[in-house]
Amino acid sequence: MSAPIPTRVHYHKQARELELGYANGETYRLSAEYLRVYSPSAEVRGHGPDTEVLQTGQKYVGLQNISQTGRYALKLHFDDGHDTGLYSWEYLYDLATHHDAYWEHYLQRLEQAGASREPLGIPVKQV
Repeated sequence: MSAPIPTRVHYHKQARELELGYANGETYRLSAEYLRVYSPSAEVRGHGPDTEVLQTGQKYVGLQNISQTGRYALKLHFDDGHDTGLYSWEYLYDLATHHDAYWEHYLQRLEQAGASREPLGIPVKQV
């Protein structure tokens, strides 16, 4: 069975969360940080087994633009310049329905690497 296609996609800019709503009444809110660290791009996922690149310093990342690609995916443009990788409806549904487990796994990987969600340097706010 294929994943359901959202009937509603809304970005909450202040909260930096993408909301996905489905015909069956399910709704999910996924933070831009979560979407960024689980980007389907080769830059993040790697080019082969065990080549995934741990994403650090993404706590305050947001989305600048969202565009639909055909009938099967979204392309997310992050404010850190990352805009590769297509988020298929199936992948987004997987991220939504397994959020807690994936997020915990990410936090464990950060801890094991001695890395942080916090960005390096001085945060700069665009106005």
